[in-house]
Amino acid sequence: MWTSRQGMVIWLKNMKYVRKLRKYGHMIYASKNQKYIVIYTNQEGIEEVKSQIEGLPFVAKVDLSFKPFIKTEYEKVSHDKSKEFDYKYDL
Repeated sequence: MWTSRQGMVIWLKNMKYVRKLRKYGHMIYASKNQKYIVIYTNQEGIEEVKSQIEGLPFVAKVDLSFKPFIKTEYEKVSHDKSKEFDYKYDL
């Protein structure tokens, strides 16, 4: 049911063409001062979409998000008993 999505940051030369980029995915944010937009697209065809967007004349650069590849399950760290003793007595 859920499709895996991945974000793209698209750096533009001119903010005039932001509406034309809406057809490539779900636009989340657009910054007028720094001239970039954030778009989420399906992860299966992201390389094709990236190559299409990079071919547009008003696009300066396209960066992909690494969030889907980052491990988000954390393990509990066990504390060293010798260091714990030093902290209790300010040694």
